[in-house]
Amino acid sequence: MSKPLIPAQRREKIQEYLAVYQIARTADLCELLDTSEATVRRDLEWLEQKGFLERTHGGAILSQRMTFEQEYQQRAQQHPEEKRLIGELAASLIEPGDIVFINSGTTATQVLLHIRKNSNITVFTNNVSAVMELGEPGFHYFLTGGEFQARSNSLAGRFALDNLSLVYANKTILGVDGISIKHGCTVPSNAEAEVVRRMIERTKGSIIIAADHSKWGVVSNFQIATLDEIDKLVSDDRLGASALDALEEHSVECLIASSAPVPA
Repeated sequence: MSKPLIPAQRREKIQEYLAVYQIARTADLCELLDTSEATVRRDLEWLEQKGFLERTHGGAILSQRMTFEQEYQQRAQQHPEEKRLIGELAASLIEPGDIVFINSGTTATQVLLHIRKNSNITVFTNNVSAVMELGEPGFHYFLTGGEFQARSNSLAGRFALDNLSLVYANKTILGVDGISIKHGCTVPSNAEAEVVRRMIERTKGSIIIAADHSKWGVVSNFQIATLDEIDKLVSDDRLGASALDALEEHSVECLIASSAPVPA
């Protein structure tokens, strides 16, 4: 009979497991550590307090910190097909007559690129990258104004905030850098967070997050919304079952963009 692991050894093994798999079920950890569910729950609680993980219903996910803002072109090269599909699905939620806020970022740019042309839709955005890619947009399109943010190709600051305060939207579609059960939706820049929070404040309808699976469990520097403050998440088919369960618990509707053909 093997000698029981001491708490430090159990917690180290849990960390090693999550570093590989990002997600762990309590039942799997009980088997791995050869210990009780109550002991595993205590270890998970201890590790959560240290900021290593976030507990979920039936397990835990790795808590990944993103402490700096990547250049726009770097982000554009990450999961491009997923972002394209997410952008297409999120854009399909916009209906004729809608006034929509859309923020900066590579996924938000894909939303803007997939809005129906020649449609009675009005968009307010701080996304400069989309301006360069859209050409003639085919819908009503307003830039917020503000100070140019070179790293994110976006606009922010007092002009942007003041102009957004003149408008009410009935939908907001947002790209984010992290989604976490405990910390909600986060972005790395305070300037972007201020703009996004103002967009949310001025929205009299749905708050929609457009983010690929890699954003789940990531925590960036500035919170823009808790999970309870968002209505829908548009993501890809690599978003895990534990994430879907957690989002359902917070009444977030999940829409999955997939490249798989629809059965006839």
